[in-house]
Amino acid sequence: MRVCPSHRQGCGTVAVVDLSGKAVVITGGARGLGAAAAQAVVEGGGSVLITDVLEAEGAQTAEKLGGAARFLRHDVTSEADWQAALDHAVAEFGRMDGLVNNAGIPTGQLLEHESVEHFRQVVEINLVGTFIGMKTAIPLLRANGGGCIVNISSAAGLTGLALTAGYGASKWGVRGLSKIGAVELAEAGIRVNSVHPGMTLTPMTAPVGIRPGEGNFPGAPMGRVGAPEEIAPAVAFLLSDAAAYMTGAELAVDGGWTAGLTVRNLTGQ
Repeated sequence: MRVCPSHRQGCGTVAVVDLSGKAVVITGGARGLGAAAAQAVVEGGGSVLITDVLEAEGAQTAEKLGGAARFLRHDVTSEADWQAALDHAVAEFGRMDGLVNNAGIPTGQLLEHESVEHFRQVVEINLVGTFIGMKTAIPLLRANGGGCIVNISSAAGLTGLALTAGYGASKWGVRGLSKIGAVELAEAGIRVNSVHPGMTLTPMTAPVGIRPGEGNFPGAPMGRVGAPEEIAPAVAFLLSDAAAYMTGAELAVDGGWTAGLTVRNLTGQ
């Protein structure tokens, strides 16, 4: 197992977590965190169905990961697409053990400038899409004797963050939905947890101008943005049997961003 030194930017290699024999569905898996999570599943010995609306990129990612990966176009706001995707996973792999609700879109406007139309679109994809996925997966996981759901929220789902009206609201909702799922589904052997990435350099966040490297994100105690390969092992861990006693947990992978203010933040020095 090769793991990046904790003080350096992500090295592009995902730490290996044992997922032998597990079949997982990952939405928004064409690129970024979703693709890194898919890589973690395959490297851990599992199989993965990547879904996304980005057909060319999704197909390329699945091809790169080899025979244990499949790709299917999937609109997470569509109940029919959800049923087709999960049925496809069972048809391909014979079972479904885990679901990662990762698909999402951002916002970048002040609340007063955010359009109602865009706010609704963000909530529909980020939150309602997660709800439909959970609702569709539950019967399959019950039939399988249990399993796990990992919902990708955000640091913006743990604290107030400017310029994230629709996004922040949706990610707070994902956090709450994860808690509800955890308390309702534990008796069925279904674990539900949420992961809360901090500022992470992905194709989705690149347009806001964030830069990798030491000192380029002083808002986090670690002083830098994260890489998808640094978030993916947390997702893989929650999918694995190593997290068998974890449900309803909120796992912040954010360089300390939501822990509190640093000395530099407080003193300006």
